[in-house]
Parts: sequence; structure tokens; C-alpha cells
Amino acid sequence: MFTLHYATEPTVLVTGGCGFIGINLGRHLVQQGYRPLAYDNLKTGSAEPALASGYAEIALGDILDSESLTYAARDVDAVVHLAAHTGVSESVEDPRHDLEANVGGTLNALLAARDGSAECLVLASSNAALGSAEPPASHTVVPHPRSPYGAGKLAGEALCAAFATSYGLRTAVLRFSNVYGPHSEHKQSVVARFMTRIIAGRPLVVYGDGQQTRDFIHVDDLCRGIVATLDLARNKTPHGEVFHLGTGVETSVSDLVELMRELFADRDVAVEHSPPRAEEVTRSYSDISCARVELGWEPMMSLREGLAATRDWFLAHNGT
Repeated sequence: MFTLHYATEPTVLVTGGCGFIGINLGRHLVQQGYRPLAYDNLKTGSAEPALASGYAEIALGDILDSESLTYAARDVDAVVHLAAHTGVSESVEDPRHDLEANVGGTLNALLAARDGSAECLVLASSNAALGSAEPPASHTVVPHPRSPYGAGKLAGEALCAAFATSYGLRTAVLRFSNVYGPHSEHKQSVVARFMTRIIAGRPLVVYGDGQQTRDFIHVDDLCRGIVATLDLARNKTPHGEVFHLGTGVETSVSDLVELMRELFADRDVAVEHSPPRAEEVTRSYSDISCARVELGWEPMMSLREGLAATRDWFLAHNGT
């Protein structure tokens, strides 16, 4: 990854800056010479850890409030759009709410960046945009979303490409694999859910036979990739290019359970099986070669090391 030097600190508006990834991203932005500002409605995010991570200010507002978002983005150099509705199952139950938040919110973020002083926008997307496509997840794979959540993320990616060509706004898309790490205690992702249930003395719930696979990336590795993309977008003219941020390693849920048992060797970790979820993708892992070449980025943390660090954080903040 290359480091850039500016006469003044470039300002970055991070939507969802008080959420799981946003809190961790603030620290990385400060370390790389950026001045981060958070935009968040605080429905699930927390202001105190966001400020502690380095955010200079927090603007309270919803991504569906286009006027408020445009005002918050008026003097920034770049926008990182993290804010989203993230539940796959919930998107199946209420697709209108999911699409309003994820498509309408992305449109508002792009308009705010276009109408303000921002040079570029980086969008947080997901491998869910590809859906049932054969892994590994790659920018060359034809998408087949399996859920409204995946379809909404794909629509946001298309909007980024359209704004780049129609308005000259530099845009880049990052498809995240399964992110885990500190400050994820409110997430329903599998690692956060397993950590929370083990600490509470409750059994782990595995859907289906546990052979479904995911690509688990620690949030610090992810944040380094976001900053590298931001550096690229500020100095080139990407037109909605898609990069995959993961580890390239396929791990089954059953193997994740065994790692959890090793990390919580002093506890009795029970498992309950529930029927498989219809919208769930069976196999998922990422081809990160494009990110390696174009961003100069490489994940550094092994799953075992990352899970141990995450366990320590959860124990310190949520239990004993």
C-alpha cells in the first residue's frame, strides 16, 4: 500500500461511521492522514467509541434524509458510504424497507457527493450481490442475487458506475466478504452471534448441516483495504470498478464452530441445528487478486489470530 502526503488533511465523510466497521475505520483513516467525519442516525451505532476512534465530528442524520446528508457532505473531499440495512433474512421479510435503505440511501450518498466538493465516493457492497454464482466471488462473475439485500447492493453498484460516467464522480465499489472483529456486538453476522451466545452460556445455532462456507476477514484488514481504495480513487479516475476484500480462504461453519470451541476451551460450547435458510448461499469466498494488484493490499491476519483478538474484545466488553 502506498502512502500519500497532503498539505492539509483531506476530509472524509463516513456514512454509518458510528457502526461496527465505521468505528474501526476512523482509527485507520486518522493513521493515514485523513480527517474523518461520521454521519449516523445512531439507531444501532454508538457515538462515544466513534469519537474515541478519531472522528472529528458526528453529524446526526439518516441516509434517507437527502437534505441533511447533502449538508453534511458540503465541504468534504471524499465520501465512504457504509450505512445500510444489512440483514439478508430481514430483506426477504420486508424487501421494501431493505431496498429503500440500500438503494435510496446509496442514491442520496452519490447525490450528496456529486453536489458537494467530494472528489470521489467509495461504496461498501457485498458478495451477496453475486448470490448463487459459482465461487470464487470476482468482478468477472455474472451476478445472480438470491435475496432483496443482494439485489439492492447490485443496484447500488450500478448507480456508482452510472454516476462516474454521467457526472464525472470518481467511484469505487468494495464487495466485502464476512467481516468480524471488535465493536460488532450488535451485529447478526455468524462470528458476532457465536461470540455473544458463548459468553451468555447459550448454544450455537447452525443452520443446515454446517457445511456452508464463508470467507472471514478481520475488520482491521478490511479497513486497510478501504483506505487503499480511497487513496486510489482520489488519484485516479475509477468508473465504479469493483474490488473484492476478503482472504480468499473458504471456511465452513462447522470448522468455525471447532475454532470457537478451541478458543473457549474453558466453556461447554453446545450446538443446535435449525433448518437451512432458503435465501442462504451454500459456498462463498473471494478472489482478491484484483485488490492485490490495483490497491497494493493484502490481508494480514489469520482467522485463528483474528478470532482470538475478537474473543478478547468481547470478553472485555460483554462478559467474563
